Amino acid sequence: MISHPLFRRTARHPSAILLLVQLSGMLLYPFIEGTHAGLVAFNAFGLVVLGFTVRMVRKTPGETWYSATLAGTIMVLLLLQSLLGMRHLLPWSSALEALFYFHAAYSLISYMMDDYQATTDELFAAGATFTLLAWGFTHVFILIQSLQPGTFAAAVNADSARTWTELNYLSFALLSSTGIGDVIPLTPQARAVASVEMFTGLIYLAGVVARLIGLTMQGKPK
Repeated sequence: MISHPLFRRTARHPSAILLLVQLSGMLLYPFIEGTHAGLVAFNAFGLVVLGFTVRMVRKTPGETWYSATLAGTIMVLLLLQSLLGMRHLLPWSSALEALFYFHAAYSLISYMMDDYQATTDELFAAGATFTLLAWGFTHVFILIQSLQPGTFAAAVNADSARTWTELNYLSFALLSSTGIGDVIPLTPQARAVASVEMFTGLIYLAGVVARLIGLTMQGKPK
C-alpha cells in the first residue's frame, strides 16, 4: 500500500482535490481561451475534471456505471471536436456534460445528507457540489446559445457569442444570488433556465449548506 502522507491526505479528502481542480480550471482558462491550442488544452483539462468527478461519484451512492458511461461518451465528443474540428457536436457534448455534472452534484448531496455528522471532506464536498452545479448550468447556457445564437448579450462584444468564461461567470452569479453582472439572458428559454438556477442556489444554500453548518456547530464542545 502507498503510505506517503500526501496520498493519505488526498484519499481522506477527495472532495478537496475535486474543488481545487475545478477552481484552477476557472482561473487558468481565460489565459488560453480563444485559440485552437487553448480549446485542445481546455478539453484535455475537462477530461481531468471528469476523471476526478467519476472518482468522487464512486465514493457516493451515485450509480458508477451511469457516470462512467456519460464520461466516456463526453470524452469521445470532446476529442472529436478538438482533433477533427467537429464543432457541430458542441450541443451534444454540452448537453451530456450538463447532465453529468448535475448527476455528480446529486451524488455528492446524497453523500453529505447520508448521516448526521459533518466531516471535513463533507465540508469540502459542499464547495465542490456548488462548482459542479455552476458548471452544469454553464453547459446548459452553452447548449442554448449553440441552438439559439444571440441568446446572451454583454457590454463587451455584444454581437458575438459568449465565451465559456462569460457564461461560467453568469452561472456563478446566478447560483450564488449575488447579481447577474454584465452578461444578460435575452430569450425566454435562457431566462427560464436562469430563474431555475437562482432557485437552485437558494435551495442548496438553505437546505444543504445550512444543515452542514448546523451539524458542525452541534459537534463543537460547549
